[in-house]
Amino acid sequence: MSSRPRSNRRASRRRLPMRYLLPSLLLVALLAMLMLRGYVHSEILADHRIQPPAATDHVPEKILDGGPVIDTRGGRETSMSVPEHRLVLTFDDGPDPEWTPKVLDVLKEHHAHGVFFVTGTMASRYPDLVKRMVDEGHEVGLHTFNHPDLSYQSKSRIDWELTQNQTALAGAAGIRTSLFRPPYSSFADAMDDKSWPVTKYIGSRGYITVVNNTDSEDWKRPGVDEIIRRATPKGGKGAIVLMHDSGGDRSQTVAALDRFLPRLQGQGYDFVNLTEALGAPSAHMPVHGVELAKGKAWIYAVEASDNVTDVLVVGLAVIGVLVFTRFGLMLLLSGAHARRVRRRGFSWGPPVTEPVSVLVPAFNEAKCIQNTVRSLMSSEHPIEIIVIDDGSTDGTARIVENLGLPGVRVVRQHNAGKPAALNRGLANARCDLIVMMDGDTVFEPSTVRELVQPFGDRRVGAVAGNAKVGNKDTLIGAWQHIEYVMGFNLDRRMYDMLRCMPTIPGAVGAFRRSALERIGGMSDDTLAEDTDVTMALHRDGWRVVYAEKARAWTEAPESVQQLWSQRYRWSYGTMQAIWKHRRSVIESGPSGRFGRIGLPFVALFMVLAPLLAPLIDVFLLYGLVFGPTEKTIVAWLGVLAIQAVCAAYAFRLDRERMTHLISLPLQQVLYRQLMYVVLLQSWITALTGGRLRWQKLRRTGRMDLPGIASQGRQNTEDRKQVA
Repeated sequence: MSSRPRSNRRASRRRLPMRYLLPSLLLVALLAMLMLRGYVHSEILADHRIQPPAATDHVPEKILDGGPVIDTRGGRETSMSVPEHRLVLTFDDGPDPEWTPKVLDVLKEHHAHGVFFVTGTMASRYPDLVKRMVDEGHEVGLHTFNHPDLSYQSKSRIDWELTQNQTALAGAAGIRTSLFRPPYSSFADAMDDKSWPVTKYIGSRGYITVVNNTDSEDWKRPGVDEIIRRATPKGGKGAIVLMHDSGGDRSQTVAALDRFLPRLQGQGYDFVNLTEALGAPSAHMPVHGVELAKGKAWIYAVEASDNVTDVLVVGLAVIGVLVFTRFGLMLLLSGAHARRVRRRGFSWGPPVTEPVSVLVPAFNEAKCIQNTVRSLMSSEHPIEIIVIDDGSTDGTARIVENLGLPGVRVVRQHNAGKPAALNRGLANARCDLIVMMDGDTVFEPSTVRELVQPFGDRRVGAVAGNAKVGNKDTLIGAWQHIEYVMGFNLDRRMYDMLRCMPTIPGAVGAFRRSALERIGGMSDDTLAEDTDVTMALHRDGWRVVYAEKARAWTEAPESVQQLWSQRYRWSYGTMQAIWKHRRSVIESGPSGRFGRIGLPFVALFMVLAPLLAPLIDVFLLYGLVFGPTEKTIVAWLGVLAIQAVCAAYAFRLDRERMTHLISLPLQQVLYRQLMYVVLLQSWITALTGGRLRWQKLRRTGRMDLPGIASQGRQNTEDRKQVA
């Protein structure tokens, strides 16, 4: 008999499961898209420092007194001016999606050309405008990528600014250019000892530096007439005119161009490209091969990052609406529910006093089962107790039998799962009202009585009890306590008022036997049999309500791994149940009502909203890193305040101590992230067709209600029992 080589076995053990790999890849891709967006929007690596004027001792006089075109290529130190009656219009900081097309339209109308010194950030975001510039015969020059003052930058940063700008041009128009204009530049005589070394280095990289000798100062928005006056050269001289097609409202620039061009054309001026004015070869060189492919890939990546961000913004808007709608509904409807059931004289109908069968499915609950059974012995309502041992290997059944308690039966079966155990218990039950609980749960003496009172209304087929965390003395337990009180019980009040309760908790729920029999009992089609059976009851026309006083204390997971396993099963099982009952959307009668009201609510608030909720934290992190930091913090604190209000209201309704809410901010930062990943993993499992097995949580048995177990031992003989 052969076995796999040891190296293969090690490789298989090291292989990362798909359910971990896909979320990790998705997170990395999302972060990459956001980083790229921050980069091209000058939110990353942006440097807004501006160098103050410096001495000019090391700048050659011929440069200071020369023209606006400075050539330092190959060690040269020369400058050039534009010939008479030739004007080179230059436009900085674009392209802009609003103003650049209008500038291009005016130039085209008057058969004029110009030079557009584009930044890499804008060229990357609006490549079509760069292509239009080139197609319509204009020249394009570099204005760096992020518009920093290069006198502050290292040579490597300067190279990077130029290279990235050229990559954007290659992707947008399939060209590279030899023209360059430094940010914050002015006339040639403004060159100083800080900027001159940069100009020389730029020349060594093969670029011609272009400043200006006529500044329209259109960025000041001084008025159309003033822009025209400042842009007009004296005595028919040639000039390089500085204007802007981006960076703010450029309506005055567009209006000034429309009057300026025909006026000076009438005076014999030609509006041409820089190289044409100088009688030099074109500054544009076509790119091919790898350089072109790299440019195209860059443009596609930037477009994808913007699209992803747009989708995230829409998703954030959706989650905002869902979150605030849910909060509003919870506050409004839970308050209405509490007022209804607490008003004087409220009754579901005649008091329910008939005996009840309590089913306790148990698999390896040796540490908890004794407390569970003894708590039931204290019940103020007549009950029979049936413990269904589902193939336990730790002596769970023997522990119950050794207690020797009257009215307690043990039913044994081979391990077949919780739904099968409940159906086995249902077959052995003697009563028409059935209470189901978990083997790690403790009931108060009044729990069963309060749980079955809604059956006084013959329309009620099932009742959800008030499940509470018993082991809330740890941090993770306290977080789950907040979640149970706010996220589950407040929700149940809301869903009760909307008549679309999605889930009867497995820890504490009651059913009419006839209702269960009509829907075929507990189903094992999903991993959330409690949600599945609740939806089936709604579709069969039964009402499902919430009994706030029917309190049950359950042992919540005490480690991250156990919590992960439990919530993974819950999330995946809920998706399975929604999919199973999807046809209710198009059906008529009670099923159609649930399908068109209840199912969308469950899908929106229990699946979609939690899936999109991480966007709140993504944009919080993005805002903290890239700004606006203060507004981001205020917005996040506002959302936290709303959650705190809802939580405080839920604690008040449940008469819980507010001190547990101290950990709410930390819960929102840490615990919520775990729930995000769990839900995402559930989605991936569903979409990839994966299957999830039932996962048993390890119990500690440390959860108990003071006095209940001992009271059960003392009152065994006095308590009413079902014979």
